[in-house]
Amino acid sequence: MGQKTNPIGNRLGIIRGWESNWYGGNDYGDKLAEDDKIRRYIHAHERLSKASVSRIIIERTLKLVTVTITTARPGMIIGKGGQDVDMLKEELKKVTGKDIQINIFEIKRPELDASLVAASIARQIENRISYRRAIKMAIAATMRMNAEGIKIQISGRLNGAEMARSESYKEGRIPLSTSVQILIMLLTKHILLTDVWVSRYGL
Repeated sequence: MGQKTNPIGNRLGIIRGWESNWYGGNDYGDKLAEDDKIRRYIHAHERLSKASVSRIIIERTLKLVTVTITTARPGMIIGKGGQDVDMLKEELKKVTGKDIQINIFEIKRPELDASLVAASIARQIENRISYRRAIKMAIAATMRMNAEGIKIQISGRLNGAEMARSESYKEGRIPLSTSVQILIMLLTKHILLTDVWVSRYGL
């Protein structure tokens, strides 16, 4: 097997920022575990799992933890009159034992976000929609939003076949060494792996 590094590392500080912004000090491990706990809690949350959450950025000061949630549906997180976001703040305060501030950042064009495209395909496959149809619809929607290119690869026992295989669909230009977002999502129900690469202009 080839040794592969995470491509985000090549883009840090150029076209992408860090997802955790804080100085470690002596309790670096505790803070790292706490970040993971916050992310897992938000992704596993019953209401937030339907809110199309793409990235969770965590910043820390001495007494305050600031959690920025990037989502395509901010209304689902905020709730009526901001009730749901206040409830989430209290829940995270119990998880971490620290003061929490939550910022919500809206993704204007979710079709250009690789993680949201992969999550959308995953949801459709779970609802028994043909994987080919789901992928072709996702490609068409992304290209309509003026993406430079998109590539989707799906692997596993497609259509319940006895032998696992990989299928790849792409449109436009995908320069893998430059502006690409990658997400790998494992669907435990179908044991399928969905990779999505989206290349955007102006990155």
